Amino acid sequence: MKVLVIGAGNMGLIYTSSIAKSGYLKKENLIIFDKSLELRETLKKSIENYEVYDSLEECLPIADIIFLAVKPYHSDELMHEMREMMNDQQLVISIMAGITIETIQQGLGITKVVRAMPNLPAQVGKGMTSYLAAPEVSRIELWRVEDLLNTTGKSVRVDSQRFIDASTGISGSGPAYVFYFMESMMESAKSMGFSDNDSKVLVSATFEGAIELFNKNKLSANGWMKKVSSKGGTTQAALDSLDDNNVQQLIHDAAYAAFNKAVELGQEETELQVK
Repeated sequence: MKVLVIGAGNMGLIYTSSIAKSGYLKKENLIIFDKSLELRETLKKSIENYEVYDSLEECLPIADIIFLAVKPYHSDELMHEMREMMNDQQLVISIMAGITIETIQQGLGITKVVRAMPNLPAQVGKGMTSYLAAPEVSRIELWRVEDLLNTTGKSVRVDSQRFIDASTGISGSGPAYVFYFMESMMESAKSMGFSDNDSKVLVSATFEGAIELFNKNKLSANGWMKKVSSKGGTTQAALDSLDDNNVQQLIHDAAYAAFNKAVELGQEETELQVK
C-alpha cells in the first residue's frame, strides 16, 4: 500500500512525519508531492530523506491512499489537474477545511473519499481528528484510514458533514482558543510582576495539571470548578468576573463563528464547482 501526501505544508508534513515514525508503512511506500522546489529540496535533505516528487504524473497513479493537504482555495485547480490520472480504486483523505465529500467526488471523478478535520496538536502526537467516510469506503479501508489518522493522536468517526464543520469550531480551531486564554493569563502574570519565563511556567503547568485532573477522573468541568472555588474566595471572585462579562457566551459565539465559516467555505467551493 502506497500513501501519497499532496501538499508539504504544516499539516501535510505532520501526517507524513507521524506516519513515518509510526512504522505503519515501509519507508518507500510513503511519498510526497509539492509544487514548491524550495520545499522539495528541503525535504530531500532532511534526516527522514523522504521520497519527494515534483510531478503528479509520476506519483499519483501509483498511490493507493492520497492525502489532500492543501489550502481550500487551491482545491479546484488541484482536482482539475488530478482528475484524469485518478482511478476509482484509489481512496482520498481530505484535510481541507470546508470542502465537502461530494465536491471532492465530483472534482476527482471517484467515489472513495474520507473527509477529516485534524488539529495542530497532531504535531506532538496529541491531535484530535474527526472524520467522515463516503458509503463507498469499505470497512477494511476504514480501518486503514483510522490507523493512519491515529498516528497523530486520536480520531473519532462522525455521522455527517455537519459534524466535520462543527468539529472545526471545537477541536480544529480549538487550540487557538486555548492559546488565547493562555496568552491572556501570561500577560496578567507579567503585569503582576512575574518574569516572562515564570509567567509561562505558571500558566503552562496550570493548564497541564488541570487537563490531567480532568482526564483521569469522572468529574465534570463544572464539578472541578466547584472543587477549586469556595464561597467568598479568590477563585469564586474570578469566576464571578467571567460570568459578569459573559465570557462563556463569547466562547460559544467564537466556536460558532469558526463552524459557520467552515460551512461558508464549503458552500463557496460548491458554487465554484457548479459554475
